[in-house]
Amino acid sequence: MPVSPTVDTAAPAGDAILRRQRIRESAARTYARSFPIVPVRANGMTVEGADGRRYLDCLSGAGTLVLGHNHPVVLEAIRRTLDGGAPLHLLDIATAEKDDFTTALFEALPPAFAARAKVHFCGPAGTDAVEAALKLMQTATGRSGALAFTGAYHGMTAGALAVTGSVAVKAPLPGGGEVTRLPYPYPYRCPFGVGGERGAELSAAYTERLLDDPAGGVTAPAAMILEAVQGEGGVVPAPDDWLRTMRRITADRGIPLIVDEVQTGVGRTGAMWAVEHSGIEPDAIVLSKAIGGSLPLAAVVYREEYDGWRPGAHTGTFRGNTLAMAAGAATLRYVAAQGLVERSRTVGARMAARLAGLQGRLPVIGDVRGRGLMLGVELVDPAGTPDSCGALPPDPALAVRVREACLRRGLIVELGGRHGAVLRLLPPLTITDEQAEAVLDRLADALDAASRAQP
Repeated sequence: MPVSPTVDTAAPAGDAILRRQRIRESAARTYARSFPIVPVRANGMTVEGADGRRYLDCLSGAGTLVLGHNHPVVLEAIRRTLDGGAPLHLLDIATAEKDDFTTALFEALPPAFAARAKVHFCGPAGTDAVEAALKLMQTATGRSGALAFTGAYHGMTAGALAVTGSVAVKAPLPGGGEVTRLPYPYPYRCPFGVGGERGAELSAAYTERLLDDPAGGVTAPAAMILEAVQGEGGVVPAPDDWLRTMRRITADRGIPLIVDEVQTGVGRTGAMWAVEHSGIEPDAIVLSKAIGGSLPLAAVVYREEYDGWRPGAHTGTFRGNTLAMAAGAATLRYVAAQGLVERSRTVGARMAARLAGLQGRLPVIGDVRGRGLMLGVELVDPAGTPDSCGALPPDPALAVRVREACLRRGLIVELGGRHGAVLRLLPPLTITDEQAEAVLDRLADALDAASRAQP
């Protein structure tokens, strides 16, 4: 679908909808504040607003839409299910659609892991799958604590929030249980102030020594939970060697390892699952977002020896979303059949290379990083004082101006990272070469304009 030029005037109908939203919805609205638009149609990567303006969507439902909006294979699966008269809601009762989705999921998982795995369908959001994974390991081990990492994001319910790193969302609430926070390797803003591979080595050494220190204050935990690429934390990929070391450390000490693949799964990072880059086999993988083919679905898949739950140990009314399972099965098979994992890897590498080129001429770009089509651009203040690793101070105000400038140019990008200064790109895996170039052209223009503007 061609992308029309953007204009600055908003349609009255859209304005009225936005006004009613402001009046009637909670103060916790997020994306609606960043993107004051009213989408009425969407196809692939293109979203059309009520005012007729069109945007290239690099948010993709926070990574949910790996095939973009309203992909034909997804719509066909939904229509076929509706026209066939399948029951749309049956709690966790077996259906043909659930059986087919489970088959598609196990076919997509790493073979050695899938060969001895169980799946539990959770409430429709990833945060509930995190809760389920934590409860599962608490049940299996008889322990209660957890190991989690700086920069982590795992959800907004109590247990998931406890293992999340963001102080901003945790501070107003009571504590969520005993969680030991460990340093996640972040080369640009290294928690040890050394950066690079050395920072990851220190992170691993610190973790191992802390767990083995009888005066370290850490009781035997029920699990370690981590992201192979931190998304909300600023698109920070974990080094493969570090992940392999975490797997060794946990295995040697009988600590179950949970990997949160809610945002990284289904080809997003240039592998079907982000753990495949390192070759590790976790004890549990948390899944949501893309596995539902754009509809709500969440699950935890885990090694069968941990299946010690009793019936009803983790329930939820909406565990049997028939339409999501039909759409999800179609999505998983389409991604595999069409080579979209490789597409994510190659297009992501080209986009990252061009972004690195922009970094050479725009000093406001402090770092470019990511994996596959999960990319981050950290914006900084070039006039600031570098830290011990050479990293300049983050510039969240500039990031907001760039996001606004992108929207004016017909590009939807969101922010993340410790200071809200990382531009996050999560385009669909179906992005065309032409669209990739258009995204980068508009982003470069927005960066130029916003960096010249006065705060």
